[in-house]
Amino acid sequence: MNHRSLKPIASVLFLAVLAAAQDVASFEKRVTVKKLSNGLTIVICERHEAPVFSFFTLVDAGSAQDPMAKTGLAHMFEHMAFKGTDSIGTTNYPAEKLALQKVELSYAAYITERDKPVGRDEAKLKQLEKAWQDDIAAAQKYVVPNQFGKIIEQNGGRDLNAFTDYDETAYHYSLPANRLELWAYLESDRFLHPVLREFYKERSVVIEERRMRTDSYPIGRLLEQFNAAAFEAHPYHRPTVGWMSDLNSFSATDAEHFFHEYYVPSNMVVAVAGDVNAATAMPILEKYFARLPARPKPDETTTVEPPQNSERRIELKEQTQPLYLEGYHRPGYLSKDDAVYDAITDLMSDGRTSRLYRALVRDKKIAAYSAGFTGLPGIKYPHLFAFYAFPLPGRTTQEVAVAIHAEIQRLKTEDISDGELKMIKTRAKANLIRGLADNEGLATDLATYQTRYGDWRELFRSVDRIENVTKADIRRVANETFTDTNRTVGVIETASPQASAPRGGAQ
Repeated sequence: MNHRSLKPIASVLFLAVLAAAQDVASFEKRVTVKKLSNGLTIVICERHEAPVFSFFTLVDAGSAQDPMAKTGLAHMFEHMAFKGTDSIGTTNYPAEKLALQKVELSYAAYITERDKPVGRDEAKLKQLEKAWQDDIAAAQKYVVPNQFGKIIEQNGGRDLNAFTDYDETAYHYSLPANRLELWAYLESDRFLHPVLREFYKERSVVIEERRMRTDSYPIGRLLEQFNAAAFEAHPYHRPTVGWMSDLNSFSATDAEHFFHEYYVPSNMVVAVAGDVNAATAMPILEKYFARLPARPKPDETTTVEPPQNSERRIELKEQTQPLYLEGYHRPGYLSKDDAVYDAITDLMSDGRTSRLYRALVRDKKIAAYSAGFTGLPGIKYPHLFAFYAFPLPGRTTQEVAVAIHAEIQRLKTEDISDGELKMIKTRAKANLIRGLADNEGLATDLATYQTRYGDWRELFRSVDRIENVTKADIRRVANETFTDTNRTVGVIETASPQASAPRGGAQ
């Protein structure tokens, strides 16, 4: 037997040994959860392999919570959370506070004149815009740029970052273990005393981000229009970055209102994983995070997307490679069939043995890549199961669509093999183990499952749910979900330069 053939066996043995130490019982000995009096939940997981820790702060509010006419606010506040506090990022906060108030007053006057439906005075508008810009310049004099991030980096911080999606906003980085109290102060203080300095400067950054990632990017434009077509009523039809008219209108005051409504302790979970001892760390975290004032959890009522009763289609003509995308409505993540959709994702898309790769890429040689996945554009509310493919040169979107539908039909009419079902369940366990291998992934998973299910242990139970998936479940869900009338299609067709319609800049 050669060394290569030993590798798969060694890998399986390694995972088996690792799995024994990665079950829920072993984690229960290392995980401590406490809900503070203000409603904020803290999760601590002890991992003493190296003298570092990572954290993940999850705020249960994303772009689905953006107010109408103010899309992009959740994402905008994420940017502002790095601007510092009343003691970080300023040379004189009392004076800066007054200057920022003047900025908001002059901006409100400018917007009122700018957005008059009739009778706008252009000369007055220019005066108001100049007054607003002058007030911004006056406030800028007090700013110490990037001081919040520099403090973290000077103390050994790594991977300082954040993200906003449709369902949530999250903040994360890693620090040496002896900086735990400094982190607890900084992380709690930016939500206790946030200062929305440089707001309009940062808003311009977001506007440019939209231009680059959506307006000037064919796939970005397709996804935006695709979501808007698939979700006519539910807030998932709003782009996370925001519509351009809203980005050019909302104010720091609007962002502050969003913060006070959604950044409440009862809507936040903070997970810490690494070289920390819960007995000594929890009092430190409670000391700082308990400072956040208790407020009611926000109302999460949203418009329910009505059932789709006919196929919807979006087609773009672009000077770029073609793309075929289709999505089918499915229930939210709390559905009893959520694990079935995860199993179908694995079957259709996980690696070179997946059905779509074998059929479209390897056998038919009509696509450069093809996959199917759940969770578009989010998971918290009913969402989409999507399939896509990039046709190879000389091949068409219609060809890949036919091939995808043939694989979907197989799901509906034929049981998957015993080997495929076993592989799905084996990979679910392996993926769980890999996700627990580092502090960053562990903190992310603990915060996410604690938020979504109210119990971090559901991370492990998710594997049990996939273990219970049957062949009949996969056929049933495929027949219930993947129907023509439940389908939204998005296509990019390659256009010649002469056929492409000119597009003006975003307004």
